[in-house]
Amino acid sequence: MKNLFLVIMGLLLVFSCKAPKVSGSRAENLKFNNPIITDTYTADAAAIVYKDKVYLYAGHDEAPNDVNAYRMYEWLVYSSSNMVDWEAHPVPLKPTDFKWASGEAWASQVIEKNGKFYWFVTVEHGSIHGKAIGVAVSDSPTGPFKDALGKALITNDMTNQTKISWDDIDPTVWIDDDGQAYLFWGNTVCKYAKLKDNMIELDGPIKTIDLPNFTEAPYIHKKGDWYYLSYAYQFPEKIAYAMSKSITGPWEFKGILNELAGNSNTNHQAIIEFKGNDYFIYHTGGIQPNGGSFRRSVCVDRLYYNEDGTMKRVVMTSEGIQK
Repeated sequence: MKNLFLVIMGLLLVFSCKAPKVSGSRAENLKFNNPIITDTYTADAAAIVYKDKVYLYAGHDEAPNDVNAYRMYEWLVYSSSNMVDWEAHPVPLKPTDFKWASGEAWASQVIEKNGKFYWFVTVEHGSIHGKAIGVAVSDSPTGPFKDALGKALITNDMTNQTKISWDDIDPTVWIDDDGQAYLFWGNTVCKYAKLKDNMIELDGPIKTIDLPNFTEAPYIHKKGDWYYLSYAYQFPEKIAYAMSKSITGPWEFKGILNELAGNSNTNHQAIIEFKGNDYFIYHTGGIQPNGGSFRRSVCVDRLYYNEDGTMKRVVMTSEGIQK
């Protein structure tokens, strides 16, 4: 009886204890901020930092839920002062703004030079078979943008490294410390060329870079003395990267940076530094139940570097960036 009494008293003591309050705790305040845009599908992220804001540029996936194909008719732009709250701006650019193009708002990138914003885009050419790269320009990071050249900068007949019609896609631009601008792009083969000071003409021959398992989506950024060339690796796509002390190489392959991007065969990255932190911007098929390879969504997570300049593997999270 004595033992039974002790057991009963112990149980009463356990159940009479109140659970600790969690009001105001991190668990209560935690929010899932990835994907960062949830009212529409966004893909092929690019971003710039300008006057204390981040401007995010993305393609708009518009394929109906029962269509497994790319349907992309415009590009979108958003801005943020904290990487958490994103403001949508009016549609700044469409393939129809290029009279020589026949459609398809594929991957793109914006860069600022001397107060003007140059938007390098991938579209389908109207008269030359295959994908092409055009350039639009604006006095504002949110547009509106207009065709800066009146014709394509890069067309499929200018390159002959592959036999596919979509090898001239995914432009990325870097302006080096001496003011020289470079355009990188490609599918299957990574290509690059110098740009003239006007940003709308090539300034020299098209060259290639040999990278392991290069698929598409090259992206250039710099940290300290190191240049980084990240790109979509294999298919379905991971993100890998190489490093160099020069924008023209040689490039040393460093390995995988980002794993398969949840429920999406493709990946497309942008890497920026903003207010002292480094960020990795990418897309997944994260909006359910209909998200996937043709209805993608942009996400953001932190990026970290090792002491030797190599990048730590990106951890994709549902929480994303927290205030």
